[in-house]
Amino acid sequence: MREPTALFTPPAPRRSRCSRGFIHGLLALIALTLAGASPISAQTGAISGQITDAATGQPLLNALVKVEGSDLTTRSGRTGRYTLANVPAGEQSVTVDRLGHVSQTRRVTVVTGRIATLDFALLAGQPGRRPDSIEAVAEMQRAPIRRAEARTVDLARRPQWAQWAVAERNTESYAAIDESDFRAVSEAPLSTFSIDVDRASYANVRRFIQDGERPPVDAVRIEEMINYFPYDWGAVRGAHPFAVTTEVWEAPWKPEHRLVRIGLHARSIDTGDLSPSNLVFLLDVSGSMGRPNKLPLLKKAFSLLVEQLREQDRVAIVVYAGAAGLVLESTPGDRKGEIMAALEKLDAGGSTAGGAGIRLAYDVAREHHVDSGNNRVILATDGDFNVGASSDEAMVKLIEKERESGTFLTVLGFGTGNLKDSKMEQLADHGNGNFAYIDGLLEARKVLVEEMGGTLLTLAKDVKLQVEFNPARAAGYRLIGYENRLLADEDFNDDTKDAGELGAGHTVTALYEVVPAGVEMPRPVDPLRYQPQGTVEDPPPPSEFADELMYVKVRYKDPDGAESKLLQQAVADRPVSPSTDFRFAAAVAGFGMLLRDSHHAGDLTFNDVVGLAENSRGDDPRGYRGEFIRLVEAARDLGLLKRHGRGGP
Repeated sequence: MREPTALFTPPAPRRSRCSRGFIHGLLALIALTLAGASPISAQTGAISGQITDAATGQPLLNALVKVEGSDLTTRSGRTGRYTLANVPAGEQSVTVDRLGHVSQTRRVTVVTGRIATLDFALLAGQPGRRPDSIEAVAEMQRAPIRRAEARTVDLARRPQWAQWAVAERNTESYAAIDESDFRAVSEAPLSTFSIDVDRASYANVRRFIQDGERPPVDAVRIEEMINYFPYDWGAVRGAHPFAVTTEVWEAPWKPEHRLVRIGLHARSIDTGDLSPSNLVFLLDVSGSMGRPNKLPLLKKAFSLLVEQLREQDRVAIVVYAGAAGLVLESTPGDRKGEIMAALEKLDAGGSTAGGAGIRLAYDVAREHHVDSGNNRVILATDGDFNVGASSDEAMVKLIEKERESGTFLTVLGFGTGNLKDSKMEQLADHGNGNFAYIDGLLEARKVLVEEMGGTLLTLAKDVKLQVEFNPARAAGYRLIGYENRLLADEDFNDDTKDAGELGAGHTVTALYEVVPAGVEMPRPVDPLRYQPQGTVEDPPPPSEFADELMYVKVRYKDPDGAESKLLQQAVADRPVSPSTDFRFAAAVAGFGMLLRDSHHAGDLTFNDVVGLAENSRGDDPRGYRGEFIRLVEAARDLGLLKRHGRGGP
């Protein structure tokens, strides 16, 4: 169970600034030392402090702290505390950003081998600002957030802070994942799976680590972590809406094995060229959504999306709590003032009739259906369905029925403590949509602005991959991740089987670790009695495909199609110098394996992952790869593996 968030704190005795700074610095040094970190190296020091609300004095969680002119960033924890390690000595400018508060920059002198104390008291944002940009949204009005903190919402008229304190009990749930092991090519020459463009796992893992916690093993879905990052695949040419690219390299964690990268990259479409959209925002406004990182963040996130809408687009808003209701009729996208006003009026309270909300949202979407357009329900929730027709089976059947009529489902997760990751992922999968986790305004911008084309426009549905391995070149293989996307081999040619969707600009990366022929399998199996099996001494006879390592086939349907189309290509067994993107994807996969305590990781360490990622940062205009490197370093410095019995950095 997590430590409850301090939502109401009695006034503390006043201390001198010198005394408080000394104590806080000492505690920061002790915490880093116990975690196995090296907070101070040659010619560097550290900065530590607390971030609070200027009006209430309450600690502020998840504030972004950055040393200007450097890559050094961190986030405040549940008590508002933060620590920046390895800060170059000298005068530094430190900036703090947090949702709903005005950014603040202060200067501090860092002394080699010392920890400087720097506290921040942030003012709530200025009222009346329209969210026309990410900077404006970061300074959104104080009033809604202050109301969310002070409001009483239950029958017992308990203060909101008391309700949150009770609700802090962790009820998050994740679907169990059994990591794929090596399979012998002689026994299983085919590997078949559905693509996955979800990226929720990476943002959720990031949230745990920034809070100083190790994410649950089943929260780590390696394929979603890899696919979180943009990769440079080049232009898509030809009749198909996406292209297939492959690479072969040595596995960084086991050089005698091959690592094969299979990439699908969809054609990008300018947002101005998107087909008209018929959107229904299905928003959870139940009592569990009252926290600042839930409904207040949700409203600001959807404001970013509303700013991107055009006259030909339409938006309706359905909400659900104890019951479901329509708070905004389907409205043209250029009437932004009306849509924003409807969002701003939303308030949290009551239980969660999720099933009723989904039914109403689909009814509204069906009423305003746009032929050859993008018809989509966007569900935003913490996933806590607990009243009404809320069984997973009933909702899945409804969502599957509606997807056949061309209305797809996107799911956005918010908040902590009762996140129902397993349920939300399942709903998105069955709704021909995608699942993302929004842990802050920057992630909202990434999902709803930068990646809006892929979020809203599906170019190919029911996309399946099947790989055939050549026994003359491969003794065994394992697919890294995609454990909950595996299909039976016969499903590949069965057009009635559902699979993943590929949106405009989406990329999908799959990694296979392959045991070359002649190399001992990690877990050898007995020879087959009734099927010839080549050995090192008696290999299979040569064939015209002797140089091929594997054969890749992809099936997909057009968004409104019923029959699948086929792409196929051979992959030669010729390891070459890997691309920058391939090396970085391998680093992310290695990080995921470490967090999952995978025995396949061998002697890989966090330092190995950092080194691999540092050498493959490449062009990183949005800073996603730099953030990943800092995240791995934080996991290392916090000693997250050591806490669970795994040694080494």
